[in-house]
This record gives sequence, C-alpha cells and structure tokens, in this order.
Amino acid sequence: MFDYSLDFKNIDFRQHPELYRVGKGEQGVLLVEPYKSEILPHWRFKTPDIAQESSTKIYQMFLEYLEQDDFVGADMARKFLQMGYTRSRRYANHKSGKKYKTNPQKEASKEDELQARKNILPNEIDPIKAESAEIFKQKWIQAKTNEKYLQLLARHRHIQEV
Repeated sequence: MFDYSLDFKNIDFRQHPELYRVGKGEQGVLLVEPYKSEILPHWRFKTPDIAQESSTKIYQMFLEYLEQDDFVGADMARKFLQMGYTRSRRYANHKSGKKYKTNPQKEASKEDELQARKNILPNEIDPIKAESAEIFKQKWIQAKTNEKYLQLLARHRHIQEV
C-alpha cells in the first residue's frame, strides 16, 4: 500500500528506496522525488506525434533506470507511461478532461461520493487523444511486462516484507 504519510518534500527516494511503496496504479506519481522532477518535463500527450516523442523518451528513461538497478526510478517511469495512457484516454472520452458532473473526491460523505461517481458526463470522442492513448498504452505494457522490471519488483516487494 502506498504510504501518503511520508515527508515527500524532504525524502530523496534515490537515497532511500526502502521507503518507497509501489501502491496501486499511478499512486504517488507526482510525489516521489527526484524521479517526478526528472520524468515530468517529458510527459506530454496533446497529439500523437507529441505522445510518441514523450512515451519514447520516458520508456528510454525506464530502461536506463533498469540498467542502474534503480527499481524506484523504473517504477515511476512505468507510472508516468500508465498516466499518459489514462489521462489521454480521459481526454479522448471527455474533451474537457472532466469525467464527472461534480468531483467525487470533494463530496462530504462516502454515499455522496458514490452518487457523484454515477453522474458521468457524456462521451465526446476525440480520435487524436485516442491515438495518443494507444501510443502510451503500448509503452506502458512494454514496461510493466519487462522481465528485469518484474525481477526488481519481486525483489523490492520481498525486501518490504522482511
């Protein structure tokens, strides 16, 4: 489980990889330094050409982190690739980028949050963003199925359990 209680402003996860938790999906993608600052400037998906350049650069960074046995860096690059897919997919389906009529995370109660999640705005398909999403999806799948990444993931989880 991702630990949101850590002091992200002051922890260098390259120096302290033992503090890093993988979490689910993209958890922590905009928190974990120095990786966020290294990868975020390259993260773009406005057009398929931009998405291709971005995903290729981030995947190259992923491979470089793997070469250095830097699991946290590789996992963060994987998360940025995943986020490239999910965000461009969101914009492909909803031109405004907003999926819900109201923000479920700002609802006072769990019941209100669940109700807000049912109020999905109608889809407005954007084929350009859909193509960007597919570009990121391919790189994300390459990353999450990379054999060395899977080995480092297993090792990191084992160290967490001990």
